[in-house]
Amino acid sequence: MSIDPAHTTFMRRAIALAKRGWGKTHPNPLVGALIVEEGKVVAEGWHEKAGEAHAEVAAIRALGRDPKPGAVLYVTLEPCCTEGRTPPCTEAIRRAGILKVVVGATDPNPAHAGRGYDYMRENGVEVISGVLEKDCEDLNLIFNHWIVNQRPLVAAKIAATLDGRTATREGNSKWITGEEARRDVHRWRRYFPAIAVGSNTLRTDNPALTSRLEETSCPIRFIFDRTLRTVRDPLPQVYSDEWRANTIVVTDSADAPRRLKLLEKQGVAVWNMHAEHFFDAVLEKCAQAKITGLYVEGGSSLLGLLLEEHRIDYLFAYRAPVFLADPEALPALQGLVSTTLDAAPRLKNIRHALHGDDQLMRGHIEYPT
Repeated sequence: MSIDPAHTTFMRRAIALAKRGWGKTHPNPLVGALIVEEGKVVAEGWHEKAGEAHAEVAAIRALGRDPKPGAVLYVTLEPCCTEGRTPPCTEAIRRAGILKVVVGATDPNPAHAGRGYDYMRENGVEVISGVLEKDCEDLNLIFNHWIVNQRPLVAAKIAATLDGRTATREGNSKWITGEEARRDVHRWRRYFPAIAVGSNTLRTDNPALTSRLEETSCPIRFIFDRTLRTVRDPLPQVYSDEWRANTIVVTDSADAPRRLKLLEKQGVAVWNMHAEHFFDAVLEKCAQAKITGLYVEGGSSLLGLLLEEHRIDYLFAYRAPVFLADPEALPALQGLVSTTLDAAPRLKNIRHALHGDDQLMRGHIEYPT
């Protein structure tokens, strides 16, 4: 079925509106909405943060009057039909008198998917769904995973040469990618509620792990350090800066009381995980804390351990136009043995982007069964 070009134009605007809530809506999705009358946008809205009005309600409120006959509501995600922290949007649409709704993506929650459509149609509203569906789904990588699996989306980021290396044999990695690609990394840091690195990365690079765009923000910062070897003098900045209360050290060390006491004095949280399945225990605790997404920046040792247990769900792979051609240079990924290509993990739902001279390929990881 062909889609009216006007629908795609207005849906692209709704997607742009949704992105105004970038990184602020967890555990809720990013959603944008607008109202069109006689071919013109007359009101816009987006979900700003959890607990605030949903995008559809924000657009209706922005209109400030009854919609004209023939008004159309465009929204990036199927309107909710159940009572939560806010009333159901389907009821708000019905009360407003809007009789046509154009939707991007269907609610991924199996308990709700399609029910919003059914309610609106039963109340005389014409519903058109699936407009720029993949683009609308892509807005909510974290929410879509969380609502279906009830555990955080674990995404890995690598920046590699053409031959898949992240550093020279001496460990020199600054900078493989250019400024535009690095800025995009900061954009994704803002999208995720939490970021993670291993002890090797912290000791080598002493990263801030903040998102530095127009203004600096700081997600939850996980440091995977099973022996607490990063707690040393001078302290890494994640243990001493103004956002140190956002830092969580994940360890299973029980014999370093002085280091634990120092972290406590600094106001740094410690998750002491004594479990047979270490990463599963960490993800379970994240779920309990309603941490819906984790952006892992490595290095290769941490990513390798996660890959071994098939715990990376999504991959951001930046590739720079340079190669080392050195077998002793550090690989971007390790930890698996794939004897055939059929036995190798692949990406699906792939997205491509150019950032200056660098390429980004990203997608969900599909592990062989």
